[in-house]
Amino acid sequence: MTVMQQAAKLRYRRVLLKVSGEVLMGAGEYGLDPETVSRVAADIKAVRGLGVEICLVIGGGNIFRGVSGAARGMERASADYMGMLATVINALALQSALEQIDVHTRVLSAIPMAAICEPYIRRRAVRHLEKGRVVIFAAGTGNPFFTTDTAAALRASEMGCDALLKGTKVDGVYSADPKRDPKAERYERLGYLEVLSRDLKVMDASAISLARENRIPILVFSILEPGGFADVVKGTGRYTTVTDEV
Repeated sequence: MTVMQQAAKLRYRRVLLKVSGEVLMGAGEYGLDPETVSRVAADIKAVRGLGVEICLVIGGGNIFRGVSGAARGMERASADYMGMLATVINALALQSALEQIDVHTRVLSAIPMAAICEPYIRRRAVRHLEKGRVVIFAAGTGNPFFTTDTAAALRASEMGCDALLKGTKVDGVYSADPKRDPKAERYERLGYLEVLSRDLKVMDASAISLARENRIPILVFSILEPGGFADVVKGTGRYTTVTDEV
C-alpha cells in the first residue's frame, strides 16, 4: 500500500502530539532516559510513515517545573522561564533521536535561541509541515503563567491540526488516578464542559477552553504502549476522546 493510500484511510492528517516531560524519564526519577526517548521517536517515525503531518509540544517536568519552583519560594515568572528552558532541552533530545533514524525535524522555540534552534514563526512552521518535516515547538508559549498544555492547544490551533493527542502514562481519562484507586472509572468519550465541570485532570482549563473554541478534539492515550500513537491516528487502539460530539 502506498503512502497516499494509507493516508486516505487515516482519521487525522495533521496532528499535534503533546508529551509530558515525565514520560521521557522512563523508570528514572529525573532527567532523560535514552531508551524511552528513542522508542517515542520510533513511534513518531511510524506515524510519519503513514503520511501524517506531525508537530509536537514536550513538557519539561522531568527537569524543572515552574509551579514547583514557585511553591518553594521562587518568583513565579522566573520559575516558569526555567521550565521553558527545560522544554528546549527535551526538544533537542527528541530531535536528535528522530534524526538518528532519518526523520527530518525542526525545533522552533517561542524564546529566540538562534544558536540552537529556529524562532517560532507560524508560517515557517506550517511550511515545515508541508515539506514533511516533524516540527517540535519548544519553550511553551514564551510567556510565564501558561502551561505546556496551553501551548499545545495554541499551536494545534495555529497549525490547523485535526486533533490534539496527549500521550500520557495511562490509556485514557479516569475519574481518579488508576494507579492509586483501583475503582477509578475510565471514560471513552467526554465533552469539554464535562471535563471542566468535573475538574478531570486531562489538561488545564485554558487548554480545554482553547481546544473547544477551535473545535479540536483531544485524544488521551498511553504513549508508553508501543504503536499506541499509530493506533490512535488510525482510529483504533485504546484512548479517551474529548469533544463536543458526545
